Amino acid sequence: MLTHVYGAKCIGIDAIGVTTEVDISNGIGVHLCGLADAAVRESLLRTVTALQSLGYRIPGRKIVINLAPADTHKNGSGYDLPIAIGIIAASEQASMPYLSNFLLMGELGLDGSVRSVPGGLPTAELARKAGFDGCILPYDSAMEAAQLEGINVYGVHNMAQVIQILGGELESERYCVSGAIPVETAPPPPEIDFADIIGQENAKRGIEIAASGGHNLILIGSPGSGKSSLAKAMAGIMPPLSMEESLVTSKIYSVAGKGNLRCGFMRSRPFRAPHYSASLPAIIGGGGGDGVFPGEVSLAHSGVLFIDEMAHMPKSVVEALRGPLEDRQVTISRLKTKVEYPASFTLVAASNPCPCGYYGEGDRCTCTPSQRAAYLSRLSGPILDRLDLQITVKAISPSTIAERALHPAESSSVVAARVLKARYIQRLRFFGESINCNAEMNNRQIERYCRLSPECQETMQQLLTKMQFSMRAYYRIIKVARTIADLEGAQDISVQHLLEAAGYRFLDRQNI
Repeated sequence: MLTHVYGAKCIGIDAIGVTTEVDISNGIGVHLCGLADAAVRESLLRTVTALQSLGYRIPGRKIVINLAPADTHKNGSGYDLPIAIGIIAASEQASMPYLSNFLLMGELGLDGSVRSVPGGLPTAELARKAGFDGCILPYDSAMEAAQLEGINVYGVHNMAQVIQILGGELESERYCVSGAIPVETAPPPPEIDFADIIGQENAKRGIEIAASGGHNLILIGSPGSGKSSLAKAMAGIMPPLSMEESLVTSKIYSVAGKGNLRCGFMRSRPFRAPHYSASLPAIIGGGGGDGVFPGEVSLAHSGVLFIDEMAHMPKSVVEALRGPLEDRQVTISRLKTKVEYPASFTLVAASNPCPCGYYGEGDRCTCTPSQRAAYLSRLSGPILDRLDLQITVKAISPSTIAERALHPAESSSVVAARVLKARYIQRLRFFGESINCNAEMNNRQIERYCRLSPECQETMQQLLTKMQFSMRAYYRIIKVARTIADLEGAQDISVQHLLEAAGYRFLDRQNI
């Protein structure tokens, strides 16, 4: 008897259908075909043991298992459950009249338990698009898709529960997890509040602008000046994720196998802080064969990617950030596959100004001019061009510490309210567009939404002539000026906004 069981395979953050065909006929042996990798081939022994532990018999005949389409590589352990259910259905050991109405994936334990697999959310989304009545997943994987509308998602702990659902038993509805999590959840409190950071008003202003428009920035300052604290505080003023951003970000974490740590869609923007010694595949993404996993640039999608001591990062890794910073996505190519992952993040880089770290702090610096120039020259011009704001972070003076009690700093909640208001203005501006913030504008959109008055055009010409900015820097200054205008609630960009935006590009004026 020939049986079809429907599953899925993730390519990037989307899933495609995989049909497990099981046929039992005269002969001997169990045969698996369909370009399966080692993990899938090993599933036969796991599946046979699990079936026997649950009291099912293995037919003493020829069992042919085909994973279609046959020209697509299948990897991972998620095909254990479709194969086991296919053998039971093909041998008619259980009645499952609703088998064709569900899409299912899961890894089997030797005792018949069902363990979580990556990609639960894209799998459930595929089931919705394909018109299935429901999707059966391990409980942890199912909880990732509990807030997905338009599809019934069932979370199971063992194979017996799967058979109950496919058999149409009334009590099987208790395994449905759809709607089990409220859509709105309170965001966690920030790790570091702006009120806890002493001084650094100029840097705080730059952080606020970057959060309001999604701009990339670099913090240059001496050790202990507060660069890391400022970067961590930025996560507390970012606006909440929209439903579309939350869905895409949750799919990335689901494919990476990190979605089980959360219940439902992600509600807070991710904050990723990899060590500067991280490898190229860890930052950009990679893997062997079809197992291409997202890197830190994709895990930071819609959030913040913080790289401390960026000047110490391998040059090949730093230069590899050019594409994601410009295109807001990353393409990972292998011999037989090409995978695209979203990578629209806000980069917050930090670096010391020189090898000793104290250049600009009185007489403390012991570096020669050539050493200082060589240190910052590790960050190439094309990378600095893609950093919209370049901010100097000075050491805190004793007088500033003493005045803290007299002049308390603004809390993150106050700053976050201004950021949210600016983001709301941008959401209305870009309604119908495929972007969410000013930093994502291309040149055509800049010409449309950032028209400059004759006075502003003359100011930009003078800046280009005097400061020798590149054309990329020219457009990024306009983007930052648009964000500053949004923070003030101004309809048009003024000369003051352009001058402030240009003031955040001091590294472009240095001969490094």
